[in-house]
Amino acid sequence: MNLPLLFAYISAVLLLLLTPGPVVALITGTAARCGPRRAFATALGANAASLVLIALASLMLTGLLSLPERGLYWLALAGSAYIGFAAWQDLQAGEPSLPAEMPAGGGLARGFWTSLSNPKDMLFFVAFFPQFISITQHTGTSLLILSGLWMLFDLLVLSLYIWLITRWMTGRQGQLIGRLSSLLLVLIGLAGVFYNGGQLLNLFS
Repeated sequence: MNLPLLFAYISAVLLLLLTPGPVVALITGTAARCGPRRAFATALGANAASLVLIALASLMLTGLLSLPERGLYWLALAGSAYIGFAAWQDLQAGEPSLPAEMPAGGGLARGFWTSLSNPKDMLFFVAFFPQFISITQHTGTSLLILSGLWMLFDLLVLSLYIWLITRWMTGRQGQLIGRLSSLLLVLIGLAGVFYNGGQLLNLFS
């Protein structure tokens, strides 16, 4: 096993997961609004979406799937639009009353679709993940190790965010964090739409 490459992969995964993005904003907002149980369900949904992205990366590595640059930008554009629109709906919902009664702001399906449409994760698995496939001499073994490590660290980091939010915040702070997280998601979505839209215009021009 190529240990230096493995450690480089672990470092890259931790750096990516610890960097605030759409999934982290959704998880912290859900923990603040709805509590740790729903936030953890959201984390499980996001984790499951990672398996789909890993599967797509694996198909590309084996040559069974080819994704042109234009197609990647279209996917990122659609993902950014979904993230921004869903977060805007959360903002329009107003202040939550009882966490169990709140229909928006998290859950297994919301975590899955947010992670699946997250341009940051999409680009990582399509462009960066394949660089670490040579940690062993067998592609299948490497994929199992890389996938298992991602799933483990993904759940650990998201669980850490959930614990920090639910352990140290008050009720008023939770409402504020929830709204700030939704606002951040709206801004991330808008930035992704403008960036990927601009890249597509450049490709067509």
